[in-house]
Amino acid sequence: MNYEKLVQGILNIGEAMLQCGAEIFRVEDSLYRMYKSYGFVKYDVYVIPSNIQVTVESPEGEILTQIRHIESTGADYDRLNYLNALSRYVCAYNPDDKELVRRYKKVIARPDQSELITGIAQITGGTAFTVFFGGDMQDAVVALIVCLMIVLAGRWLGKREGNPMIYNLILAFLSEVVIISAARIGLGDHPDRIMIGIIMLLVSALGVINGIRDVMQRNFISGALEVMNSMLGAFGIASGIALAMLLMGNISAEGFDVNKNTVIQLISCTIGCIGYASWFKIRGKKILYSGVGAFLTWGIYLLVYAWYPNNFSAIVAASCFVAGYAFIMSRIDHAPSTVFLTASVFPLMPGARLYYLMYGVVSRNFSMAAEHARVLLETCLGIAFGFIIVDVISRSIMRAQGKEYHMGKKSTVIKKDEK
Repeated sequence: MNYEKLVQGILNIGEAMLQCGAEIFRVEDSLYRMYKSYGFVKYDVYVIPSNIQVTVESPEGEILTQIRHIESTGADYDRLNYLNALSRYVCAYNPDDKELVRRYKKVIARPDQSELITGIAQITGGTAFTVFFGGDMQDAVVALIVCLMIVLAGRWLGKREGNPMIYNLILAFLSEVVIISAARIGLGDHPDRIMIGIIMLLVSALGVINGIRDVMQRNFISGALEVMNSMLGAFGIASGIALAMLLMGNISAEGFDVNKNTVIQLISCTIGCIGYASWFKIRGKKILYSGVGAFLTWGIYLLVYAWYPNNFSAIVAASCFVAGYAFIMSRIDHAPSTVFLTASVFPLMPGARLYYLMYGVVSRNFSMAAEHARVLLETCLGIAFGFIIVDVISRSIMRAQGKEYHMGKKSTVIKKDEK
């Protein structure tokens, strides 16, 4: 065995998983499992959003260390699914370094999703969520136009601007300018609801939630970095909206609400999440699973809220369901749970709260801004708590079955006399 090449090959898989949108704990877990399968005596893995460090001791006593700097990440869950399958193959069959590289290159060479499909997915998601938040037919038309602008401008801007704050600021500013202009010529009845639907294309609340989860699990550095990165993107959205409002004059806002028709709520959020699933490059039947997950997640929220009208309780219950749903589907379909989780949880995302928070600041209605800031934080914490609850239950079930759920250093050290 060429252990140096094996360390490099396995690290290639971990790096690619992180770049495709895998959670920190998933990358660490996959790396630990692969290194353990090859019989390394000791191994330490350290992962944060921008860096992976690995130090291992080979059976011959050689100490090997490799470090990777991760410049950018995105969401390509199709590739992540295949990388996850490759890590399972590596653990089961321990291919040599040449076969490992060959299989890795085969995954990386998979044809990317066409830009046309990705653009249609973004437009579908943003337009559907405008309807979800109470927009009418005219609002949906304006949302469609703005989403098309975001697709075209975002594609151009994404190649030139890597800072998420500046990227989101520019797109949010342009979107709000178009929406206000359309409202002033009589096109679009609810400019605030149109912008809320559009924000769902830009909002990075899931990063905040995953960061909170990491902090709760004592992964303080990675959690703090994820939270700060997401908040940077959210600050860009808020600043872009505020700048457009200040330059063009404030507009009226009716306050947070969703479509009055429950059936339309469920249908629009399902269509929107199917669009977002395709935008995240989820393919095949997994797109349908995402839509089903979104439908049921919002249905659970509505049922719990009708029984006990408390937003935090309903959020926790719905997030427990979607996390459990993702865990079960990951076992059935042998895919990462994040594939089923990310799009399905979108109906719970607090994009509307971010808009009204900034609206309150610009209109000097600071009590309104404070209330929406409170609910925004409450929502993020509620989703994080729901995920944590399911994570604890899942670990308990797996341990009861004699299986390791998340592998760490303590569960991976092998003594030489046990080999």
